[in-house]
Amino acid sequence: MAIEEPSYKVLEKSGDLELRAYESKIVAEVFVSGEMNKASSAGFRLIADYIFGNNTSTTGISEKISMTAPVTMEPQSEKISMTAPVTLEKTAGRWRVHFVMPSSYTMASLPKPNNTDVTLREVAPANYAVITFSGLASQKKVTAQTDILMDWLDSKGIKTLNTPELARYNPPWTLPFLRRNEIMVVY
Repeated sequence: MAIEEPSYKVLEKSGDLELRAYESKIVAEVFVSGEMNKASSAGFRLIADYIFGNNTSTTGISEKISMTAPVTMEPQSEKISMTAPVTLEKTAGRWRVHFVMPSSYTMASLPKPNNTDVTLREVAPANYAVITFSGLASQKKVTAQTDILMDWLDSKGIKTLNTPELARYNPPWTLPFLRRNEIMVVY
């Protein structure tokens, strides 16, 4: 079954590493606490509840929204200085989990979440560095893949602008060797 993914153009490719230019997108997101896997499950459930109908459309009734991929999570960051660029720092145990909304929606046409923990946000076009990997996205594997991506960017003299994100593309029942995961970071 084909699931919509955000539109992007590959700018450069080297094995599992890519530089991509993404178009703007709208995300539904929540902030959750806990270790990575538990936070991912909790965030997924909250946003799935929204897209499966816990919302109010412009007609005043609930609306089911098509599932897209990936489900993305990143450590929540906080500003620690007012210099340019703003320096970001991971806040331990707190995560932002988001789904990209189908491209057929605008901010005005998306149903409003009934749960105040779910928010909608428009994300401007941006360039991302990405590494793709399969298997289970354990914290150890995510850290190792992030290190590979960051080392590649360092070797190219590319500076990142935010905290790396984990993107998962498959449902939990997908066999690990068939799963597609990515670490993505804006540069």
